[in-house]
Amino acid sequence: MPFHTDFRRIVLTLSDALDLVGVDDVGHGKRVGIMAAECAAVMGLEEDERSFLFDLGLLHDIGVSSTRVHQHLVTEFDWPEAWRHCRTGHDLLADFGPLSVMAEPILHHHTPWNRLRDEDVPSELALRANLILLTDRVDAMAASFHADKTVLAHAERIRDQIQSHSETYFAPELVAHFLEASRTEAFWLRLEPRAAEAYLQAELSKSVSQFVDLGDLRKLSIIFSRIVDAKSPFTAEHSQGVSRVALLLGRLSGLDDETCALLEIAGLLHDLGKLRVADEILDKPDRLEPLERFVINTHSFETYQILHRIPGFDDIAAWASYHHEEPDGSGYPFHLHAADMPLPARIMRVADIFQAMVQNRPYRRGLKRDEARSFMRGLAEDGRIDADVASVLDVNFDAAMSAALATA
Repeated sequence: MPFHTDFRRIVLTLSDALDLVGVDDVGHGKRVGIMAAECAAVMGLEEDERSFLFDLGLLHDIGVSSTRVHQHLVTEFDWPEAWRHCRTGHDLLADFGPLSVMAEPILHHHTPWNRLRDEDVPSELALRANLILLTDRVDAMAASFHADKTVLAHAERIRDQIQSHSETYFAPELVAHFLEASRTEAFWLRLEPRAAEAYLQAELSKSVSQFVDLGDLRKLSIIFSRIVDAKSPFTAEHSQGVSRVALLLGRLSGLDDETCALLEIAGLLHDLGKLRVADEILDKPDRLEPLERFVINTHSFETYQILHRIPGFDDIAAWASYHHEEPDGSGYPFHLHAADMPLPARIMRVADIFQAMVQNRPYRRGLKRDEARSFMRGLAEDGRIDADVASVLDVNFDAAMSAALATA
């Protein structure tokens, strides 16, 4: 089924979700992509290759969900466990045709140059991966200086550090190109938030809108749902379970095929914003403190912030980000009332609650069939969820249980 949008814009916009893992610093992927593209320009590479390296920089950490892992990666020059997220990122993209060419560079983007040579990695692949390693390590050293705008004062020290690792961690020719590109103030100032966002928008302006198969959008959404669900053992498989329940309830409620397909994608992406929630909060089995609850309550708005920027995603953005809105307007983050909630959004709320309650979590067992049915009926009676959607769920409860608990 075709969907008119710009696939590259979707990929680059969704990459914003990867940067959320930084919590307080949400520009790592953009900065790596910008530096890689600027080095590529100095190298005289064709525009297609420069754009590829920019995109690769944005997506290189697609295997990182955890704020703890992110912290290791940006504070330790050579963290021994870095290979794990490289393997995860490779596995996420290897079988997805439109992005599969990025899988191998991502696999090797923390492999030092001297090991790449010993492993006889093809030269083009080795240089792509090593350029990302180089620019990634530059950003690890520079990231803390962007907030107080002192990066220029530290640029020479960073350049010296990179040069000191030539031939061991980094290919000498890439070091030379980086030193040429980074000798200007403009190189470093492009990495500041406002300039980095402008750079991204300039890249997006080169993209062309086209018809994209909804099947590819679904596969891409599954990749991002796996990133989100991998963030915590408490929520493993949650996004895909919500998506399956929402799709089932959408069909049973009489929604057309295209709406159901978009609803399924919204279910897969509904918790993107949780990537900006620190692991310690998301994994906490006890009652959250008020400030921790405020942090959790930002996640659905973060989801909206990402998705509404994609042309053609207006409905998906709304349905995904309204899943904590309550019919009486007491939900979050928009405090919408039932009259302002389209049916797919009301379905999403029911699917999200239902899947969470029947799924086993490390700190509790999921509700059994009769317990879950009673719980959902109670929510409907109290006006916490849409009564019509709750009725569809109740009539088809066994099918909904199967959808919620099936494994991908």
